[in-house]
Amino acid sequence: QVQLVESGGGLVQAGGSLRLSCAASGIIFNINDMGWYRQAPGKQRELVARVTGGGSTNYGDSVKGRFTISRDNAKNTVYLQMNGLKPEDTAVYYCNAEIFTTATFRSGNYWGKGTLVTVSS
Repeated sequence: QVQLVESGGGLVQAGGSLRLSCAASGIIFNINDMGWYRQAPGKQRELVARVTGGGSTNYGDSVKGRFTISRDNAKNTVYLQMNGLKPEDTAVYYCNAEIFTTATFRSGNYWGKGTLVTVSS
């Protein structure tokens, strides 16, 4: 019914940049909050950044000033621009969205399958 597909991960050197994208598809009526989370090996999943339907944003403390989240509502897509990458940013990055679908006439919390970001020192 609803799918989130991430792209843009890869290998980058410390100090470099990457841009992640996540496109939502399916029977979508409205998308509320969208966001990015990450999970490093042996660690819990943590918030990277979120953006509301109105455009308000919040960031995890470790990425403030380096990462920027944005969304294109016409494309049902959320982006994460990552600058000044550090080895500790290495993780699988997951897209998350709260989506109201007319398939069920309910809001649900959806996750993508993740994209791996590796930052070498």
